[in-house]
Amino acid sequence: MCGIAGLFLKDETHAAALGGLLGGMLAVLSDRGPDSAGFAIYGKPLQARVKLTLRAAGEGYDFADLAERLAAHLKDEVDLLTRSTHAILTVPEAMRGKAEAWLRVNAPEVSLFAAGRAMEVYKEVGLPASVSARFNLPAMAGSHAVGHTRMATESAVTTAGAHPFSTGPDQCLVHNGSLSNHCGIRRNLAHAGMTMETENDSEVAAAYLTWQMSRGMNLGDALEASLKDLDGFYTFVVGTEKGFGVLRDPIACKPAVLAETEDYVAFGSEYRALAGLPGIEQAKVWEPEPATVYFWERT
Repeated sequence: MCGIAGLFLKDETHAAALGGLLGGMLAVLSDRGPDSAGFAIYGKPLQARVKLTLRAAGEGYDFADLAERLAAHLKDEVDLLTRSTHAILTVPEAMRGKAEAWLRVNAPEVSLFAAGRAMEVYKEVGLPASVSARFNLPAMAGSHAVGHTRMATESAVTTAGAHPFSTGPDQCLVHNGSLSNHCGIRRNLAHAGMTMETENDSEVAAAYLTWQMSRGMNLGDALEASLKDLDGFYTFVVGTEKGFGVLRDPIACKPAVLAETEDYVAFGSEYRALAGLPGIEQAKVWEPEPATVYFWERT
């Protein structure tokens, strides 16, 4: 089942309202995925610094102490933003690898599941409206965002299994459907040096795109290549630091709607998710074609 929402702003007209608009889209799709929800928000890219998204098992974790210990290890400033069970630690970009390695050894009780100059990722078990409120999504501004409401059909209802999945800097994926050859793709990606944290087939799809982009492709090219390598029925919505892409498999049995105005591009699993967007009455609205890559990028 599952529901997907995405919003890519072409200019600053609706930047301050981005979180509120996405939250409304996700709430409308609650009955497609009542188990868990998540979203990735892209803001203005930082210069020479990177954000690390962390999650603790419950509220009350002492992220301030963790940030202080990490700063002492790096011998550099670490900025901290805490929202419920999540924290965003901002570190020098050149020290990202050192910071991640230290966190995995010294804070194994905390999940580290996203990094990027522009991207923050939040996800938890619960209805989309409660997850949005928990992280104060309506207050978040930015340039583009993707979100997901999950109905767990292939694995347990856990935060680890919730979308989005991020397997590369500033890259995330949300997915509706199922891949039939994800085990073989997973083995091939592991041989290529890619690591995955869960058994979810959606994380395999995200890692596949990361691998292709690490080889020089942009998001559009990586999505095009996936049509040859990934088998199953699926709709992907993917974000990168500057880009936003949509792809349906060649059969295209999962529902999908795109809308475009002078100000934005929006995606929803159903049109009702788009009905409350500003200016939707003047939008070009269409169903994405099967096996066709739709890709937008900010300059």
